[in-house]
Amino acid sequence: MANRQYKELFYIVFLSIMKRLILLTLLTACIIDVSAQTPYKVINDKIAEVRTVLKDNTYLATMFEKCFPNTINTTVNYKIIDGEDDTFVYTGDIHAMWLRDSGAQVWPYVPFASQDEALRKMIRGVILRQFKCILIDPYANAFNDGPTGSEWEKDLTDMKPELHERKYEIDSLCYPIRLAYYYWQLTGDTTIFNNNWLNAIKTILRTFREQQRKDGHGPYQFMRRTERASDTMLNDGYGHPVKPVGLIASAFRPSDDACNYLFLVPSNFFAVSSLRKASAILEKVNHNRLLANECHALANEVETALKKHAIYLHPTYGPIYAYEVDGFGNYLLMDDANVPSLLSLPYITEMSQQDAIYLNTRRFIFSECNPYFIKGKAAEGIGGPHIGPDYIWPMSIMMRAFTSNSDQEIAECMSMLVNCDADTHMMHESFHKDNPKKFTRSWFAWANTLFGELVLKLLDEGKASLLINTKKNDYY
Repeated sequence: MANRQYKELFYIVFLSIMKRLILLTLLTACIIDVSAQTPYKVINDKIAEVRTVLKDNTYLATMFEKCFPNTINTTVNYKIIDGEDDTFVYTGDIHAMWLRDSGAQVWPYVPFASQDEALRKMIRGVILRQFKCILIDPYANAFNDGPTGSEWEKDLTDMKPELHERKYEIDSLCYPIRLAYYYWQLTGDTTIFNNNWLNAIKTILRTFREQQRKDGHGPYQFMRRTERASDTMLNDGYGHPVKPVGLIASAFRPSDDACNYLFLVPSNFFAVSSLRKASAILEKVNHNRLLANECHALANEVETALKKHAIYLHPTYGPIYAYEVDGFGNYLLMDDANVPSLLSLPYITEMSQQDAIYLNTRRFIFSECNPYFIKGKAAEGIGGPHIGPDYIWPMSIMMRAFTSNSDQEIAECMSMLVNCDADTHMMHESFHKDNPKKFTRSWFAWANTLFGELVLKLLDEGKASLLINTKKNDYY
């Protein structure tokens, strides 16, 4: 018996060491190989083109060259399964696929898909894999590349070996629709809208309706033995009570932190946008008017509830969008860096940048009234409880630039991004407001690729001179 116990202990220790060695190898590869040629000529050509345009700003050109292909070079695992494209996308230094992150990571490559068949098949594989994941469990946020189990397998929820984590988040079900719709619009490929697509949409509709909480809590519960309150749900895993008003409850935020009030406003806006995209696909491609009407009706119901319950009359800024509400009249006034956020609404949905309530909300977000607006010696931006006080997320600075109408504001954002990279030419999860060399996650593919997307957007809008004048300063 003792020998058996020793063997089991040895096996556990051995597996732990091997996992760490594999992760270290991948991380090293990420750091060394970030500017290597991608497998896709169209992406390599675009990088070369941007480098030429930015020849007078070699630091920014190098940042783009390393950041933009980071997802392709370090996180994509493409294969063919049962004759179909299948792409598993790691989030970076965490060896799992988030529905949110994977959809956002490959998003900036979609405009190039029609010019490169291999790239198109890779993106197509991401979409098909996402549909499979939703059918495994619509309440999961992150998945393994197979039934391998997880460090979170002892969470008090209905875990399966295919799941990395089971934190239910509305946006996890929206990002796949957003990606599929964009891919379809730009490539014309309708082959992704197969039976798995139809079943995934039916599953999403069922899940959203369950989480409107009209007939009780619904089937989802989640608790974790943890020292972090934001990593678990109160009230036996059901969360803070909500009043059924038509909004959809989300147990967790895009940061993977638990919601205070479960009606997460930016994610409900994202659900409205995604359901309408799904409705358009179902009607035009699948000719399934019944299912299309169901998506459209739910979108209308949620939108009506947002207008009634998500707006708060602020004494300084006037009507603004709350971050979370509960239907009882309680509001959480803040914004978080992760997308969807209130700041990102014009980027992630069809909301106009000139929407009056959004503009009021934007002024609130970048004020001391927002508890997670952080201003330091190095930069200013939005953080969140996931990392904690004093840490700014580059993603929030990028979203500020994406949603800005001011060239001066965009230039300030670009300057902060370039000067807060800790001399790595890469983006990070977060950095200290007074010292960017104190940062979290050296390998965070979403933030890297998003930076590349921002540079391309500004070039497409004729703002090359703005980028060229964004200089690296060495005073941090």
